[in-house]
This record gives sequence, C-alpha cells and structure tokens, in this order.
Amino acid sequence: MLTASLPPFPIAPFTGEEIAAKIDACPKLASLQSINRALSELVSSEQSLNSQIAEIIRRDPSLSTRLLKMVNSVYFGLSARVNNIEEAVFFLGLRQIRELSMATPVIEELDQLQKTTSENLPWKELWSHSIGTAMLTREIIATTPLLIDDDTDYLAGLLHNVGKVVMAYAFPDQLRIVMTTPVETAQQVLRLERELIGWDHARIGAHFLARHKVSEEIINAVRFHHEPDLAPKHRLFAAAVQVADQLVRYTGITGGFEMLPKIAADAWIKSDGWRILYGSEGPESRLARASIANSLQRLPAMLQGLVS
Repeated sequence: MLTASLPPFPIAPFTGEEIAAKIDACPKLASLQSINRALSELVSSEQSLNSQIAEIIRRDPSLSTRLLKMVNSVYFGLSARVNNIEEAVFFLGLRQIRELSMATPVIEELDQLQKTTSENLPWKELWSHSIGTAMLTREIIATTPLLIDDDTDYLAGLLHNVGKVVMAYAFPDQLRIVMTTPVETAQQVLRLERELIGWDHARIGAHFLARHKVSEEIINAVRFHHEPDLAPKHRLFAAAVQVADQLVRYTGITGGFEMLPKIAADAWIKSDGWRILYGSEGPESRLARASIANSLQRLPAMLQGLVS
C-alpha cells in the first residue's frame, strides 16, 4: 500500500501501442550505438600511448572538462592542480578513461533530450546516481565468476534509469505525480508508474534501448533491475544493477526522482539481487561485503569529478 493516497488523475493508463508510440517519438541518441568508438578502441589497446589518448580527448571539450574535474577531485588528493590532458590520462588510468568516455556522450545527449521538456527536474542528481550505479555494477560483477571483456556491466548500470528521462519527455504529467507521491519501496514506485501509465520506468527504458539496438544483456538488466528474479536471461546483470542501485541510494545519492525513504544499512543483502549473485551467507558473500564497503567509501569523491 502506498503511504499517500494517489492524487486524482483524469487520464486512464495508455495502451501498450500508445506507450510504445510515445517512446518511439523520443529523439534517438547516437551515443548509444557509437559510444566514442575511436577512444574506446584506443584505450583497449595495450600499445596505446598516453599522448595518443590525450589527443583524442582534446577533440571533445566536454570530455576534457570532465577528465580534468575528475583528476583534480578530492579522490586523487594531488598536491598540485593538473591542467594538462596527458598528465590527467596518466593519473586516471585506462579503466577510468574508458568509463569517462562512455558516460560523457550519453549524459550530453540525454541532457539535450531533457532540455526539450518544460520541467525543471533534478538531472544532476540523476546523473550522479546513474554513474555511481555504473561504477558499483562493475565492482559487483567483478566479485562473481562472470567474465566480461567489454563494458556491458558499466553500461547496464549507467542506463538503468534511462526510462526516467524518457518519461520526462513522453509522460511529464505522470512523472510529476510519481516524483511527489511518498512511497516506501522501489516496488511501490513501479506499481504507481504502472497505475498512471501502464508501464513502469524499467520497461519504458528497456523499450527505448531496444529501439537503439543495444545488447540484450543491457536491455534485460534495465528491464528487470528492480525484479531480477523475473529476468528470462542474464539475471546476474539485473541482480548486480539492483544491488548497485541500492548501495548508491544508501550513500545519499538517490537520483532525485522518487520520494523514497533513506535505505537502511545492509538492506541490499536481503534483496533478490544479492541472493542471485552470492546465494546464502558464506565466504563469497563475506568477501563481496568487504569489497563493496571499500567501494562505498570512495564513491562520493569519485563522482565529484564526473558530474558537472
């Protein structure tokens, strides 16, 4: 039961065809199909030089700005400010350069999409939450036997709430009600969205990503990140995103699009996602908890340089 009665809303939920048509009317995002391919290929190569990577980054003012903000954040604790792209590449390392190169074009394009709406919404909070979830999804997957040689894990976390952005464009009135209705759990958010629209943000986001032909693993992770038990395939990705999402909320980086209470410490251990990933309490679960505790301490400082 919702903690507040549902505000009166004169419009009945849309049909599936109407919902799909509204989502399909949203502008396409080029970055979802070609996320900085040149840079991604370069940083994947062991032969790449910092100077080559820096040269590509210099061509993108937004990426350059985020890189310098990140390297000069509290997280790195450098005694002198870094203003040189090549030095920044040296300090950050290839992994974080890859993450930065993926996050920047997606955020820039989604930012342009949200500017087509009339809503003054907490976009910075959403990006902070999305990037934090991406980082922790990657950390969590690394504690499992699943071996990944690409960036599927990071992208699944980064895009898990893309349905919220689409809702702002396609269903702004309904989103406003979701944002102002107090709820107790994420499941109640989904229920409210389904009552108002017919689909929840996870299903809306998955449809949007399928239209962009992203990988099945990412689509399933986004579609089932609140209900990983229901995922027909790739449940580990959905489970990792669910746990990462809860961990980021625990740090106070909520995303700003829901009126959820503060999450309790270790609540994620009781989630379906945790059970799928680690089973019952045992050596794997204890090791994961220790690894996650270290990541949580670093997360706020790491995000400081990524979101402008």
